[in-house]
Amino acid sequence: MASNDPDDEMLTEINMTPLIDVMLVLLIVFMVTLPVVHHAVSIQLPRETNERLDPQPDPIAVDIGPDGSILWNKSVVDEAVFEQKLAETAARTDKPALQLFADKSARYESVAVVLSAARRAGLGKINFVTEAKLENGSAQ
Repeated sequence: MASNDPDDEMLTEINMTPLIDVMLVLLIVFMVTLPVVHHAVSIQLPRETNERLDPQPDPIAVDIGPDGSILWNKSVVDEAVFEQKLAETAARTDKPALQLFADKSARYESVAVVLSAARRAGLGKINFVTEAKLENGSAQ
């Protein structure tokens, strides 16, 4: 038997009170935990300066040939002259960098002689320069 009583009808409205209560509780929880979760890391950012940078001296090209010959700025020198030029360069106030170009068929001992002579002279900035191969196989 079906009754036509209005109290027996299904409720089609959503009760908003529990939803609002849950949202308020979540809001309070997030407001309390947010300052605890926020960890700030203090960092020191670099400051901008208007000072002029000292110009770097031109690097000195040191080439090592396939036979172990040493070239100082495209001039062939022997080991004694090479060490003398290294000493003169190390005595300068603005020590330039050495750019070391070694032929791929040069022996390792030749490169080691140049590196040890530069270290004995007190030159620490040594750049090893290689040539990049292009797609057609020629050097750049």
